Amino acid sequence: MFGMSHETFLLLDAVVTVIGLIFLITKFKFHPFIALIIAAAFLGLTSGMPIGTVIKAFQDGFGGVLGFVGIILALGTMLGKMMAESGGADQIAQTLIRAFGKDKVQWAMMFAAFLVGIPLFFEIGFVLLIPLVFIVARRTGVSIIKIGIPLLAGLSAVHGLVPPHPGPLLAIGVFGADIGKTILYGLIVALPTAIIAGPIFGTFIAKYIPGHPNQELVDQLAREPESADLPSFSITLITVLLPVFLMLLKTFADVVLPDGNFARSFMDLIGHPISALLLALLLSLYTFGHRQGIDSKRILKWLDSSLAPTAAIILIIGAGGGFKQMLVTSGVGDVIGHMAVNAQISPILLAWLVAAVIRIATGSATVATITGAGIVVPVVGMIPGVNRELLVLATGAGSLVLSHVNDAGFWLVKQYFNMTVAETFKTWTAMETILSVVALGFILLLSMFV
Repeated sequence: MFGMSHETFLLLDAVVTVIGLIFLITKFKFHPFIALIIAAAFLGLTSGMPIGTVIKAFQDGFGGVLGFVGIILALGTMLGKMMAESGGADQIAQTLIRAFGKDKVQWAMMFAAFLVGIPLFFEIGFVLLIPLVFIVARRTGVSIIKIGIPLLAGLSAVHGLVPPHPGPLLAIGVFGADIGKTILYGLIVALPTAIIAGPIFGTFIAKYIPGHPNQELVDQLAREPESADLPSFSITLITVLLPVFLMLLKTFADVVLPDGNFARSFMDLIGHPISALLLALLLSLYTFGHRQGIDSKRILKWLDSSLAPTAAIILIIGAGGGFKQMLVTSGVGDVIGHMAVNAQISPILLAWLVAAVIRIATGSATVATITGAGIVVPVVGMIPGVNRELLVLATGAGSLVLSHVNDAGFWLVKQYFNMTVAETFKTWTAMETILSVVALGFILLLSMFV
C-alpha cells in the first residue's frame, strides 16, 4: 500500500494511531476512555481489518481485561475503604513513627506508605496519608518535603510494581505472567527503589526546597485520630497483607506440589487474586468493622461509596484492553516483535522504553501500561527465555517516569504541598523519574539471576 510493504504500513499506521491517541488526550482534552475507543477503531479500519472483526476484537479485549481486572479493582477499593475509614492506615503510620523516632521519621513514612499502598490506588493512599504528613511535620518540626517525598515514593513504587494494583495486574494478564512470582519480584525491586527515591532523595532535596504547607489545608486535614478507636497494628497488618500472603502461598504450592494434588488445588483456589482479595475483604468486615463496633448499615455505606470513584478507571482499563487487542489482531504487535528481535533490543528495556514514552506523552500510567504491554507482548513468543514477570515490572517502571503537567498526580502534589510548578518539578517529577530509572536497573540486575 502506497508503495510500502504491508509490515511497514502497519508499523506506520500504529505510530500515527499512538500519536493521534496522545493528541486526543493532551491537545484536544478527550477523556482517555473515548480516545482509546477512537484510536482502536482507527487502527482496526486503516489496517485493513473487516468491520465485524474490528468490533469483535475490541469487545474481546474490553471484556477480557475487565473480566479479571474489574473485579480486582472493586474488591481492592472496598478493602482500601474499610482500612481508611476504620483508622487502620493511621495505626500503621503511627506505630512505625514511634518505632523509628523523630530523627528517622522519613523512613517511617516511606514504610507506612509502602504497606498501606499495597491494596490502595495511589490517589486514595495519598489522600489517606497526607494528613499524617502534616501532623508529623507539625509535631517534629521536620521539613514537609523530607517527610512527604518518602511517602510519595512508597505509594508510587507499589502502585507501579506490585499487584494487586491495576497496572501490574493488567500487564500480568497481557504477558501471561505468574502473579505470585510478580509479587515476589515486585517487592524485591520496589523496596530498595522506594528507599533510594524516598528517604535518601527526600533528605537531599529538602535542603534546597523545605516546603511550606498551606495552613488552611493543615487546619482542615491534620486532625489526629484517637488511638483508642484504631484497630491494632497486628490486626491491620494481617488484614492488609492477607491477599499478598495467599498469592505467594499459591506460587509456593505450584512449585513444591505435583499436579492434581488436593492441597495444591486448594491453594490455587484461595491464592487466586480474586479469591485472595475477597477473603481479605471479608476479614476486614470484622477486623475493621464489627470488631471496632461499627454497625452493618455504616459498613454497607462505606462499601457502596467506595465504588463510584473507580468507574472511570475501570472504563479506561477496559478500553485500553480493546486497543491492546486491536494491536494484536491487526498484526502490528507481530511486526514490532520481529523488529525487536532483529534489532536485538533487550525485551525488558523495550518494555520500559515503550511505556516511558507513552507515559511522558499522555501523563497516564494506566494508558502507558495498557498500550506498552500490548505493543511488547509479541516479543514474548519470539525470544526464548524471556521472563514474563520481569516484563511486567519493566512496563510498570516505565509507566512511572517523568510525571509532569499532563499528569493529575503532578497537580495533586503541587497543591497539597503548596509548591510552585518549578519546585514540583524538582521534587515530585525528579522523584518519579528516579523511581523509574532505579527500578529498571534493579530489574535488569534481577534478570541475571531469575
